Amino acid sequence: MDKRLLDPCQHIGRLPWAVAATVDYAGSTRNGCNDWVIPHVQKIVIDEPYEFVPPVYSDWWPWILRFFLRRFLRTAYGVHSVECRQVDRLRTSLAAGHSIVLAPNHSRMADPIVLGALAVEAGCYLFAMASWHAFKQSWFQTFMIRRMGAFSVLREGNDRQAIDTAIKMLVDRQRPLILFPEGVVTRHNDQIEELMEGPSFIARQAAKRLAKHDRPGKVVIHPIAIRYAFDGDLEATLRPFLDEFEQRFTWQPQRQLPLFDRINKIGNALLTLKEVEFLGAARAGNLFDRAEHLVRELLDRLESDWNIKDPSGGVIARVKRLRTVILADMMAGKVTPEERDRRWRDLAACYAAQQISHYPRDYLSRAGNLPERIIETVERFEEDFTDEARVIAPLHAVIEVGEAIPVSPQRDREAEEDPIMAEVKRQLETMIAGLAAERTAT
Repeated sequence: MDKRLLDPCQHIGRLPWAVAATVDYAGSTRNGCNDWVIPHVQKIVIDEPYEFVPPVYSDWWPWILRFFLRRFLRTAYGVHSVECRQVDRLRTSLAAGHSIVLAPNHSRMADPIVLGALAVEAGCYLFAMASWHAFKQSWFQTFMIRRMGAFSVLREGNDRQAIDTAIKMLVDRQRPLILFPEGVVTRHNDQIEELMEGPSFIARQAAKRLAKHDRPGKVVIHPIAIRYAFDGDLEATLRPFLDEFEQRFTWQPQRQLPLFDRINKIGNALLTLKEVEFLGAARAGNLFDRAEHLVRELLDRLESDWNIKDPSGGVIARVKRLRTVILADMMAGKVTPEERDRRWRDLAACYAAQQISHYPRDYLSRAGNLPERIIETVERFEEDFTDEARVIAPLHAVIEVGEAIPVSPQRDREAEEDPIMAEVKRQLETMIAGLAAERTAT
């Protein structure tokens, strides 16, 4: 069983200042104005005892590496330009001495690095909570991201030390803290996923400590919208990707089809392969109905096998509960080799369910598609089914800072959902819709 389990939804550890430490290049090929970079797959799920990795508190390292930021964004992620808007909102919170959480949407692995440009504009440095796997790739990556303010968190468990570290950072007010509320890289820029309550929980605990010690200032959360625009030749850029997929299926290149139909046909074939793998046979019907059925079948079976009593929440929440249970004895070294192999198979099924759920219904249509949505869909095909992640360029990133949301020490228990996270989502959706509308207008 391949234990690398590529999970592009968990690259929180790729911080804005880690520069060359974050990607191990397998090579690249050039096609016109597009540089394709194919990084090696990282080992995402770690089946060994967890040890918390603290940050190294230093302003010197991020100050030096910010000079390499834009070059790294261009070469590693295809982001050729970054535009920051409403930065004064963040500067106002910094000047007021508030404890600041930055809550960005998370559609690309480039997001944490792109936020480095916001830090430069705002005149500050950043902390970030990073998945433990980011510290298990190489000594150099660990060395660099710790010095840039990253600290580890165990996704598959209750990491008290990581939470306490995050709370202390907010109480001490040294730097803003990045927490991605979607919890995963969604790969669809124009749609916000269900938000986790971790950012509001951490912010409230910090507010409680500040109130207890009668400290001035507030704890605030700034939603941060990040949207990418593709500025290249769409057909020329995607043609080699689609040709390769069709060759894998032993098809003749389907270049006679319109781009939408060609992508839809490949998506149908890829879903059929997963249905055969997990269900034993392909299903008939609407593509998205089939995908939802496959995800539901996988999660229902896994939750039954692992005696999960609480199947509530979205796919991401359900997968997290499954991973926590499956990995516990693996990390403690309490399973036989045969049992370990079985658990890796179930972890792979969890990953498949999560990734299939990230193809939003009606995200693409026969008319009026934004180029970015088409690019994102083809990128997901490649990442999910080939374990490769070629960079498509050129991309232009727009970062918009949302209004500060004051955080009370107490949560309104009568509210059906967390009011803080509901407001974060509202602002993110509004800002993203506005940025997408700009692209539609052009």
